[in-house]
Amino acid sequence: MRLRLTPRDESYYEMFADSANNLVIGARLLVELISDGADREAVAEKMRACEHAGDERTHAIMRRLNESFVTPFDREDIYRLASSLDDVMDSMEAAVDLVGLYQLNRLPKGIIDQVEVLERAAELTAEAMPRLRAMKDLTRYWIEINQLENQADQIYRRLLARLFSGEYDALTVLKLKDVIEELEEAADAFEQVANTVETIVVKES
Repeated sequence: MRLRLTPRDESYYEMFADSANNLVIGARLLVELISDGADREAVAEKMRACEHAGDERTHAIMRRLNESFVTPFDREDIYRLASSLDDVMDSMEAAVDLVGLYQLNRLPKGIIDQVEVLERAAELTAEAMPRLRAMKDLTRYWIEINQLENQADQIYRRLLARLFSGEYDALTVLKLKDVIEELEEAADAFEQVANTVETIVVKES
């Protein structure tokens, strides 16, 4: 580890952990959304509140970054990590919102697989963030996230194939495609979070 002669502002660790925990809430709302008999309007409202809470956490990190003279790791990595965590929530919220706006009463079964990947990625990310303080025991985290993202890519391609199989009318295809693309972007953003964590650990080792 680098020798530091000045005190660091360590509040970032708690803020990143809070942001990651909020993603777990968002992912579980996705699970609720696709459950039988779900009140989708109520879920969408809770997801909007979750996304708003995520935005507040991101803004708090950015404000602290502007005010801090010494940061626990590179400023650009703090910005990238906060932005990537925010991107995950934005994509999950967009997917929920589109399901409601498009009045999609029937979703392909493959979306369940997408959501399960996101829920697991959220749990792994929330478990990893507290370990960022010590920069230890994080290798398995980014490896597992990478594996999940590869799995998400496969699920996404299978879903696309089903959408264009002729099972759905053209308008429904376009609507469903928007939803599954937002979920795929959430998986991509989780991988970006993990890649940023890996970069931070490598720099600080």
